[in-house]
Amino acid sequence: MTNKFKLIIASLFLSMVYLEPASAIGSLRCGTHIIQAGGDFAPGQYEVLKRCGEPTSRSGRVWMYKKGSVSKVLTFGPNGTLQRVD
Repeated sequence: MTNKFKLIIASLFLSMVYLEPASAIGSLRCGTHIIQAGGDFAPGQYEVLKRCGEPTSRSGRVWMYKKGSVSKVLTFGPNGTLQRVD
């Protein structure tokens, strides 16, 4: 292997390692499903309930899920689609 090839492989690996946590911040894992906010394909409240079950608490358009030591706050827009996952 050439040094250039090794550098490319190392760069790709480091990119995956450092970008993964950033994408996990704006998502919620429910079993085998990953729920993500925003975009044209953002799930609605019904879809989130179907995949994740009843939230730990609800306050209007803000839902909270607590899975073990991890808490996620989901905020839905006026049209019922998921806007944010914090």
